[in-house]
Parts: sequence; structure tokens; C-alpha cells
Amino acid sequence: MAVEMDRAEFEALVGDALDGIPAELAAHVDNLVVLVEDEPPADDPDLLGLYDGVSLTERGGDGGLEVPLPDRILVFRRPLLEMCDTREELVEEVRVTVVHEVAHHFGIDDDRLHDLGYA
Repeated sequence: MAVEMDRAEFEALVGDALDGIPAELAAHVDNLVVLVEDEPPADDPDLLGLYDGVSLTERGGDGGLEVPLPDRILVFRRPLLEMCDTREELVEEVRVTVVHEVAHHFGIDDDRLHDLGYA
């Protein structure tokens, strides 16, 4: 049975997951915004999160003065709520999803995340 939770409470869970990232790593996050969307893309309805951007390891140092648009992490509320039976399970799945997508920001690929238990 799916967990029921309003958007504001879900967004607070995402914020708590971000707050749980060690300060040593969080200090290196650059030009990144985290957003909650209710629904994932229609072509991938079970997607929990998505990193949209250029990882830190792939960014060029061209020295240009133009500030690029921020990278985005999208956390999809409906599939996370539907896959969890308890609030505790939801808290853990949100945490894993956020860590997974932040890891992509740092250039860590899905294979390595799987090895680390975040896939």
C-alpha cells in the first residue's frame, strides 16, 4: 500500500536527505538545484530521480564570464510514494534517490553506485 504524504512534507524529506550529505561533499556542490516533481517523464513512469546537467568531472575550465544555467536534480514524488509501504521506507528511498543523483553531479556512474548500494 502506498504511503500518503502531501507535497510540503515530501519536499521536507528531500531537504532532510540533502542535509544528510556530509559537509565535506556538500561544499563541492556547484551550480545545482534540487526540485520535486509529482510525475516522471511519460516514457519512464517508474523513474525515481534524474540528474540533468554536466557533472563536475566533465566541466571545462574555459574561464568564460557567462554563468551557465544550474544543473538540476529532479525527485519524482508519485513513484516514490507508490513504491513504499511505510514512512520509514519512504524516508530511506528518498535518501537513496537524493544521494544517487548528487553522486551523478560528482561524476559517479550507475555501475559504481550499484557497487556502493545506491542504484
